[in-house]
Amino acid sequence: MIKQQMLACIFILAYCNTAVSQNQANQLTFNKSPTNFYQAKRILKEIYKNKTTTFYCGCKFYYQDNKLVLNHHSCGYQTRQNQERANRIEWEHIMPASYFGRKLDCWKQGGRKYCQKHSKAFRQMEADLHNLEPAIGEINGDRSNFAFAMVRGEYRHYGQCDIEIDFKHDRVEPKPSIRGNIARVYLYMAKKYSLTLSKQEHETFTKWAKRDPITRWERKKAALISNYQSGLTPVDLAQ
Repeated sequence: MIKQQMLACIFILAYCNTAVSQNQANQLTFNKSPTNFYQAKRILKEIYKNKTTTFYCGCKFYYQDNKLVLNHHSCGYQTRQNQERANRIEWEHIMPASYFGRKLDCWKQGGRKYCQKHSKAFRQMEADLHNLEPAIGEINGDRSNFAFAMVRGEYRHYGQCDIEIDFKHDRVEPKPSIRGNIARVYLYMAKKYSLTLSKQEHETFTKWAKRDPITRWERKKAALISNYQSGLTPVDLAQ
């Protein structure tokens, strides 16, 4: 009888220790933010498993052997010039890396690659999950670090994709349905990392955020990201 009781106690203790260890592991995963852009991209593949459309053009994509495959016909996309990048999904920084990196000492010494190696602050901003969206690679490349703003005329280079890129004046006009998303991300990044927006940018993004209210997906995305990255979100600024 005593032996059976001892065995029961040992079993209970072992179970409790396992449960505690598992809980600690879960807490570690929950609180651990991505520390670099590579980790962020891996996490985003999980976050977007049930939201398989590109940000700017609304093109469908699907997962094939852990790769993201585009369907251009789903959105009427036409390649402008770069066929290779037009056929792949890339993770686009809404606020470009140059925007939040240019005032750092590392950027002045060697640009983005130097900052990736030598600046923890830069790596944190570069890996911020709220600032990343899936985009057609060609759009990502053509957008470059151009400012978001209204563009005169209709510079349509990509078939039915509703995005205008003015290469002459380095400006990009996104479709109305995502302007609020973009605005909230810029306002979020500025607040979280103490970045300074110009007066014109602040006025434009405040206006866009009001005209294009927060969506159900934005709320869901923020909730999913909270499993990997804690703290302020773009949704918090829209309350």
